[in-house]
Amino acid sequence: MTVRIGFLGGGLIATYHGKSLRRSGADAVIAAVHDIDLERTAAFARASGAEPMASEEAVLDAVDAVYVCTWTSEHPRLVAAIVQRGLPVFCEKPLATTLHGARAMAEGVAAAGVVNQVGLVLRSSPAFLELQHQIGDPRSGRVQAAVLRDDQFLPVQGMYGSTWRADPDKAGAGTMLEHSIHDVDALEWLLGPTVSVSARSSTFHGNPGIEDTVVVGMEVAGGAQVSLTSVWHQLLDRPSLRRLEVICEHAFFTLEHDVVGPVTWTRPGEQGSIEGDDLFAAVAERHGGHGPNQDRGFVEAVASGVPGPHPDLQTALRAHVVVDGIYRSAAADGAPVNVTPSV
Repeated sequence: MTVRIGFLGGGLIATYHGKSLRRSGADAVIAAVHDIDLERTAAFARASGAEPMASEEAVLDAVDAVYVCTWTSEHPRLVAAIVQRGLPVFCEKPLATTLHGARAMAEGVAAAGVVNQVGLVLRSSPAFLELQHQIGDPRSGRVQAAVLRDDQFLPVQGMYGSTWRADPDKAGAGTMLEHSIHDVDALEWLLGPTVSVSARSSTFHGNPGIEDTVVVGMEVAGGAQVSLTSVWHQLLDRPSLRRLEVICEHAFFTLEHDVVGPVTWTRPGEQGSIEGDDLFAAVAERHGGHGPNQDRGFVEAVASGVPGPHPDLQTALRAHVVVDGIYRSAAADGAPVNVTPSV
């Protein structure tokens, strides 16, 4: 079955997924696109071969599954329209501008029973998958602490050019919700559920409601302590970069660059490092001979009718719960907030 894919939104992230779909080898065709910016619609159509559509409804009429790649405040409305048609949906992160909105989306998709996925891409990153593998080695022992720094230039400019990210009505908030929801999801995936958070935030760039500097202390079930620093700066020559250090009882790990590495490790009597092609090959060998590709997984799930690999909307909702706790803590001058998952 060749899956016909439609895109609502034709900007940078839609282009990323379009390229990923074409590289993935999935049996899919990008069939339709609509963006309120007609120039973006036309550019995406030229690059992908999609039919440019005059309306959202025209896209839904023409496809088997839909990607939602608009600004955040549009996600709830569009996902609701898609699942009302019974169509599978891939929604970009964050789900919504508020926890309430994200919860309503997850509930609506679950009630509809459609295949769904969210663009929390670090779970399919070769570097993060290698780190997960290394942490899981029994020789490493228990995780004691982790430090993650995530920085990029303020994304209203440069290659992103997303001026809507300066508008809290469209974006909801700044670097923590819009960008570091990736980090929150990845840290829980790697280290286990967060039980409490304590945060401080600042704004340097004069965008009310759009914080650009957040530092969070997180306690993980089992006692591990985590520090997350998320910054939007003005150094346009610096790309979006992450550095993660994880300290276990018997091992120390670093991750530089969240796709190609290197990932390094130190254990008693052993030091190692892997990056680039060697990293991709090692991860592929552990995943059936090919590297994980979130877009391929979505297409395969749509074709089979069986929900595909995580993260789905319910998984993404958990990241929203933690991020909401971070904002509540920052608003209370860093007071700890309990985010223990409900049983």
